[in-house]
Amino acid sequence: MKKTILNIFTIAAIGLATVGCKNENKEVETTDAREVADATMEAVAFKVDTTASIIKWKGQKPTGTHIGTIKLTEGTFKANDSIIESGTFVIDMNSIKDTDLEGDDKLDLENHLKGTVEGKEGDFFNVTKYPTGTFEVTGVSEKDGKTMLQGNLTLKDVTKNVEFPVTIKMNGDTLELTSEKFNIDRTKWNVNYGSKSVFDGLGDKFINDEVELEIEVKAKKA
Repeated sequence: MKKTILNIFTIAAIGLATVGCKNENKEVETTDAREVADATMEAVAFKVDTTASIIKWKGQKPTGTHIGTIKLTEGTFKANDSIIESGTFVIDMNSIKDTDLEGDDKLDLENHLKGTVEGKEGDFFNVTKYPTGTFEVTGVSEKDGKTMLQGNLTLKDVTKNVEFPVTIKMNGDTLELTSEKFNIDRTKWNVNYGSKSVFDGLGDKFINDEVELEIEVKAKKA
């Protein structure tokens, strides 16, 4: 069958700059990239409303927590009733925002995460070289009474398959996909700055490998 590959995503994120102690959300399983899902002829196309969609991120370190958001630039789903059969979203890595700081502190953190500080381009996401991330649906399944969305998440030209629980609602011409909070290990995508699993001798000046993500996507019938 013909693959439906819809230009793309985020987690985030995967957006998502990180910082310290483990949080309570379960880290999702990360595996090698898988084949992208196909849509049936009966599936209906939905275009992501980028003004109403967002990826929320949280990172931790021993001295504190930062939270923020990342936007999507475009995306499409194909669904049959409330079952998503295929889809792709594009994450705008230039849109990384911190929402717990103000003034110069806020700007400094955002620029560091984006990699727009000279000499620190590769610490986190290096948006000049990697301006977008992508998420491509590889499947949907039921597990322990929850709907699980599987997909290939690409950040910094590294693609890994992840799975996380979602709620999918359809109301007329509108589709809403909301994930539960989940964690990804940023080092799987070569976001290694401050990771004590990568670097020795950091003491308490490390940044947690896990980034908490929460995805909210709204789409309208195309």
